[in-house]
Amino acid sequence: MHETLRFARLTEVAPADLAAHMSDARTVAHMPLASGVWDAARCTAFVAMKEATWARDGLGHWAFFDGADYLGWGGFQKEGAEWDYGLVLRPGRFGAGQRITRRALDFARSDPRIPYVTFLLPPSRRNLGALARLGARQVGTVDYDGATFLKFRLDTD
Repeated sequence: MHETLRFARLTEVAPADLAAHMSDARTVAHMPLASGVWDAARCTAFVAMKEATWARDGLGHWAFFDGADYLGWGGFQKEGAEWDYGLVLRPGRFGAGQRITRRALDFARSDPRIPYVTFLLPPSRRNLGALARLGARQVGTVDYDGATFLKFRLDTD
């Protein structure tokens, strides 16, 4: 996969593919803020919201592809003064997470706007070894839109 891994804009994902991805129970199992039906209208609004972060901050979420195969989406979103990294992969593509994350973190390390990255994970996520291997450390918890998340930080400099 490493030769064909491609970061693209979410506008390249077919709305039906995004709707199927975000409607899958395995995808949203650890996404406490995900609710409702993902139809074409919701996908269009979601992509527009994510594209607005690119316009506002010069960075945002990408779609990830292996060749033509849509793997999922994620990337950086500014939360206050911090850059938060998130990754939402399609079921069956979870194994691509490490390679995608390493490439995204390489990007962060080369960008002077990003002295560190935060990760917000729901307490339902028990396997946190990958974050430890990256060097991220837990710095507390945070409430976001009524849900509690474990907050981790990784210095990029």
